[in-house]
Amino acid sequence: MDQPVLPQSPGTSRRTVLRAAGAGSALLALSACRAAVDEGAAPGAGAQTAGSSTPRRGGTLALASPTDFTPSLLFAQSAMSLPQRLVYNTLTRYDDRLQPQPELATEWQVSGDGRAVTLKLRDDVVFHNGRPFTADDVIFAVKNLQNPLRAAQLRSTALAVAGFEKRGDHEIVLTLAHPVSNLFDLFEFMIITDRDSVEDALAGKRLIGTGPFTFQEWNPGSLLRFARNDRYWRPGRPYLDGVDLRIIPQSDTLLSSLRTGQTQLTYGLAGKDAATLKDNPRFRVKQYATGSGAVYLGVNVTADPVRNKLVRQALAWAVDRDRIVQQALGGYGLASAAPWPASSPAYTEANARHYTHDPAKARELLKSAGVTSLDLPLLFATTPGGAQIAQMVQYDLQQVGVRTTLQPTDPATGQKRLISQSMPALWTMGHGFAQVHPATLAVSAYPFNEAKNTSKFHSADYTDAVQRAWKRTDADSAEARALYQRISDILLDEAFIIDLAVLASLEVSGAAVQGVTLNKFSYLNLDDAHLA
Repeated sequence: MDQPVLPQSPGTSRRTVLRAAGAGSALLALSACRAAVDEGAAPGAGAQTAGSSTPRRGGTLALASPTDFTPSLLFAQSAMSLPQRLVYNTLTRYDDRLQPQPELATEWQVSGDGRAVTLKLRDDVVFHNGRPFTADDVIFAVKNLQNPLRAAQLRSTALAVAGFEKRGDHEIVLTLAHPVSNLFDLFEFMIITDRDSVEDALAGKRLIGTGPFTFQEWNPGSLLRFARNDRYWRPGRPYLDGVDLRIIPQSDTLLSSLRTGQTQLTYGLAGKDAATLKDNPRFRVKQYATGSGAVYLGVNVTADPVRNKLVRQALAWAVDRDRIVQQALGGYGLASAAPWPASSPAYTEANARHYTHDPAKARELLKSAGVTSLDLPLLFATTPGGAQIAQMVQYDLQQVGVRTTLQPTDPATGQKRLISQSMPALWTMGHGFAQVHPATLAVSAYPFNEAKNTSKFHSADYTDAVQRAWKRTDADSAEARALYQRISDILLDEAFIIDLAVLASLEVSGAAVQGVTLNKFSYLNLDDAHLA
């Protein structure tokens, strides 16, 4: 679709004008592709797409998730974020090469100094309550994320927006206090909500957006129900009549629901369980190269004796990452001591293999630190596979003289403890944000945030490296990559977050489910979904 280019403002060069047609982004020009690999599809399954034939309209998709909706975390990215895109749109979305594409914004222009972005907005969009979408809703969305009462990982980037200039109802200029290299991460993360009902949304009563489905009901711990939005701005979409999202916490029960046809699609199945379906022609197992985050061992650096860096490094050498990938993740993942997926400009194989399984070296470091035996709490989230990973970490640490007591917690409580910095000495969970701009991880993700992280780790050197990587207009230059390496070096040396494995992003579905995808923050996009 050809789009006119916005008039250039003073200080803007032609190379900074980004067209909705998919021209290369001056902010993100990654060569790595989010390639999807289908495994186990029946002959011909998956061949029908929205562009190759006319999809069948109708039907209700039975979606399953191990994690219930948590209204108070509506504006945070977590395991509870899967249904966000059913109700809410975002301004832009990344394609497979992490180049921004239009959604509610049709065109954009970034000034040469990176301190202003002009957005043209769709003029044919209404909220589910019939109110037109305008530039005021963009202003509200940014200010909403700036609100310290919201749990929102990209608040730092939102706070960089210092001013708003409306040019009518469907054009707006955002001025920035300083350049940010992850501006389009914010635009894909930031859901556009109805400003008049946002408090009801945070209470789980009314969710009103501009998305393809309207929120119908929520039975906590059981079901979320959505119905087709007949006034959706994409003509003829969505194809589905509705979506029933069923909450099924246990991976084995999730697997059974797929096998029996009670559910048709999930992203919550443990890798070892997904592996049992890959050769079954009734199912499709699709994985994305950018990953869906990583599993890690977190360390509270204010606790004894893990405040000692040598002890933390010993823990990093003690864990058998390859065994975790093969046994707990069913081979769907990448053993890595660093947080980055292979698609990230921050990824290097040397960083990934910085810590390998070396119990002797772990015992040597513990001896050097004057520690011969330990007994520490180890909290873990009760997500599919979470207990097994915690037990494997527990076993590996025991082999080097570190005893741990496992403490289970539900995902919602675990997320709140991450935010409130109330973790014990050790915990195992998953983190995201390494799949987008590298600076986003260290300014936004709770475990890594340079200003306030769950581990209570502070370092002037870390803050300097993160801020330099963040306050840039380029993402893939030699200087930018040098800053990413500096961040990686600090993470690996300080070991306050001990990464274990980059997770494969797994989509498991019946072979009839077509046209589904995720955005880079794991919001489910069902605009083109249909039941073949």
